[in-house]
Amino acid sequence: METNLKLESSLWVGSKRYRAALTGWHFKWTEVDKKNHDKETVSVPVAEVVGVEEGRVKILPQKSVEDSDKDFTVFYVKRSSGGGSYGLQWRLGRTQFSCPSRVLRDQWTKHLRTALKTHSPLRPHRLLVFINPFGGKEKGRQIYHTLVAPLFELAGISSHVIVTERANQARDHLLKKDLTGFDGVVCVGGDGMFSEILHGLIGRTQQEAGLCENDPAVTLQPCPLHIGIIPAGSTDCVCFATVGVIDPVTSALHIVIGDSQPLDVGSVHHASALVRYSVSLLGYGFYGDVLAESEKHRWMGPLRYDYSGTMVYLSNRSYTGVVQYLPADPLLSSPRDKTRCLSGCSVCSRSTEGLFPHSSASGSMYSSHLSKFSVDTEGEWVSVEGRFRCVSLTCMSSSCAKSPLGLSPSAHLADGTGDLILVWDTHPLGFLKFLYRHTSTQDQFDLPFVEVHRVKAVRFYLPEGKEEEHEEFVGQSGSIDEERGSVDTVSRNGSQLHLAERVVEQEMTNEQKTATPFLCGLCCSKAPAVSVWNCDGEILPFTEILCKIHGQLVRLYARGIEDGEAINGCS
Repeated sequence: METNLKLESSLWVGSKRYRAALTGWHFKWTEVDKKNHDKETVSVPVAEVVGVEEGRVKILPQKSVEDSDKDFTVFYVKRSSGGGSYGLQWRLGRTQFSCPSRVLRDQWTKHLRTALKTHSPLRPHRLLVFINPFGGKEKGRQIYHTLVAPLFELAGISSHVIVTERANQARDHLLKKDLTGFDGVVCVGGDGMFSEILHGLIGRTQQEAGLCENDPAVTLQPCPLHIGIIPAGSTDCVCFATVGVIDPVTSALHIVIGDSQPLDVGSVHHASALVRYSVSLLGYGFYGDVLAESEKHRWMGPLRYDYSGTMVYLSNRSYTGVVQYLPADPLLSSPRDKTRCLSGCSVCSRSTEGLFPHSSASGSMYSSHLSKFSVDTEGEWVSVEGRFRCVSLTCMSSSCAKSPLGLSPSAHLADGTGDLILVWDTHPLGFLKFLYRHTSTQDQFDLPFVEVHRVKAVRFYLPEGKEEEHEEFVGQSGSIDEERGSVDTVSRNGSQLHLAERVVEQEMTNEQKTATPFLCGLCCSKAPAVSVWNCDGEILPFTEILCKIHGQLVRLYARGIEDGEAINGCS
């Protein structure tokens, strides 16, 4: 197929005459009747042309068509400032062209459509869409049908829409139903809905590959289907960290043009079983306590997080533990190098060579960690023990509207690593300074009680002598051991995550039977000996965990954050 299409002619936009040209990878038009040299030129990459329609057509907010034998309308991506957001908003640009004849009109529409097929081979044709009608302000249906569906129709994308009625319905559908013919899966909702899609697709992929998700030494198979996120939840951290704005139209346009952004995923294991996957936050101590406390105040709505954060901060807690981590290659990048993971990130591009050996061989000892990972390779692990305010691991910056730079501003989306943040026990004002810096541009790591490491894997457990206190908190462990046996012997016909949930449910039951209330207020005479883990907004009610980072395990319909300073790479 010819890739260097070329068509050039005079066209009219309104009353102005332009010289239009389709050459190579761009479609551009320049005003020709101006006498001065300040002639207007508009250039649009062919890959960012959304659709071409005969006649005078309008799509948003409502579709209208005015038939004309000599006119055609081109829809394309237009960028604008995010209105204070981190990235750039995308809008649907529209220009109506008039031709001298119908023959020329047909030539333009044919060549433009052919160019779209040639230069945008990854554009989706059929999508499976899940809408959470209860998330956020309960506007998921409205957002999809008024803002997203018209764009899909314009781009010739067919979609099968499922409005979920219960928790984990999307996950279960992806695990069990036939997905043949779909190019990707779209979730209309928040981070919880995205997590369902993530677990369903990863579980389905490993199931079909015959891989055991419970084994942290296994290199998981990347998912073949892309994930699209239409933000419509109370929290949209993953969307913000991968696009830079919370805007349904921007996200829909990324899906339409077939953008592809790989994403690292952490698998969290406990008691020889996979319990969850994580992309944004795996946090113990402060972040776990806040989530556990907020569950008691769900009636408060989003305000419960601010209230719970204040109460947990005032309780002034710290926890003992042993943290072990497998360092990433310091020659590739550092969490303190002040870079930002932006669209076209060079760090993530270089990391692909180490993550996928078939792409390129590397002499670095770090490049082969994924293939020879073992929990017993003690010589390569670094161990620290002490008392911590919080222990956090993130596979992305975890930026959001309240924290524009996130938990770890220099974290990368697709370099096969996570950033481990250790906040040692310190006085309350020092910890308050650490928390406050997340809302500003100040370096939250530039504090004497904070350290950050770029890692491939992390283990956490209680030091010797503390296990008895732990058992008092979570209850008897014998029943948990019985569940461990069942986890190891069940077949692979379903996702291993279903099996691990038995462990979680059992431990939560034991905790409810024997534990005192998690946060008793400022007058509590004895603080609990252990915290819980906050895993992307879900509570993991146990202490000992192992987390391994799987490089570029899934792909999103996104391209990373764009900004005005550096659209094509990291600054």
